[in-house]
Amino acid sequence: MIEPVKNRTIQIHVQPLAQFIEGTQTDFTSLPEFNYYKKNKIYQQRNQYLSDFIKQPIQDTDIVKTEFGKPHLVHFKHVAFNHSHSQNHYALAISQQIQDIGVDIEDLKRKVRFDALAKHAFHQDEYQKWQDLDGDIEYWFKVWTTKEAVLKASGLGIRLSLNELNTHAHPLENGGMCSHPLIGVFAYQNFQLAQSMLSIAWRSEYSCKGFAFPMIDIIQH
Repeated sequence: MIEPVKNRTIQIHVQPLAQFIEGTQTDFTSLPEFNYYKKNKIYQQRNQYLSDFIKQPIQDTDIVKTEFGKPHLVHFKHVAFNHSHSQNHYALAISQQIQDIGVDIEDLKRKVRFDALAKHAFHQDEYQKWQDLDGDIEYWFKVWTTKEAVLKASGLGIRLSLNELNTHAHPLENGGMCSHPLIGVFAYQNFQLAQSMLSIAWRSEYSCKGFAFPMIDIIQH
């Protein structure tokens, strides 16, 4: 069993969107107006969690994006964060010890054209494994969220095609390592929650000694 490294911690907040987004689409005159409201509510919640973590108020102006669109704090460069939301859930990962982190969350009941999207986004090895598992939905979400988390952690995002990255996700194990020449080596861990699949990724390296997971503290609200 791999023991987590106690001085390397990632804190992850997971929360239903309905807890802080009270309005619905029917309350607005247009979909863009509702999406703008929803985005601002998510940013407010992100800022609140970051403020609580740093113990100083954080505003939108304290956060900027890299040239590839990855957000980071201007005045607290030692604190890394990444966030994600699905239709029903929000996730925010924060760490002081690990700089390159990425998180992704998806609702397990999300309606997806699973095969069409897998053919487009999965590496051929991942697609074959998924086929061997008779199209297992949980494995599909494990692969998808791992890809998203790794690419977000790398800072390149969709500039690396999803199907070029082989996550080596395992149907029974909930973590592993993967690499690509454009982004380097990343480790990841998967968490199947009650209604969602959550994946967290961070920069790592291959070693004859293996690798150790950081302490991952999931706070469900």
